[in-house]
Amino acid sequence: MDIQKITKEELEQLSYADITYYILQQKNKPQKTATLFKQIIKLLGLPESAFAEKIGDFYTSLTTDKRFIALDNETWDLRLKHSTKKFKTEPEEEEEEEINIDEENNEDDSYDDSGDEIDDLDDDSEDVLDGLTLVEEDYEIE
Repeated sequence: MDIQKITKEELEQLSYADITYYILQQKNKPQKTATLFKQIIKLLGLPESAFAEKIGDFYTSLTTDKRFIALDNETWDLRLKHSTKKFKTEPEEEEEEEINIDEENNEDDSYDDSGDEIDDLDDDSEDVLDGLTLVEEDYEIE
């Protein structure tokens, strides 16, 4: 769809992301955030103050819309124009660390291996409370 042929009234019905989609569809190269938003402001006939007021919301809409992809050189393009094969991702190297669990200190786990809460604690769990003292304090409410 030719963005120049859409009436101002029709453009006002579209979101900034939708207008951006049409702009990038016509362009043969990625565009910077500011360049895209300035084009939208011009198309909608908005005052220049709208740029500073709404650029943050515009950027957020681009980052959350799956149709767009942010490229390395701070530009945006349509995701469908890019193959995932073009982007090389290297897996992060994870350091293996050895964890020693002292089974005596681990008896009072409130979760089992499946991650579900355990309703009934072992009888031995009450031993943990031995030696604790309940302290009551008087507080005055003003």
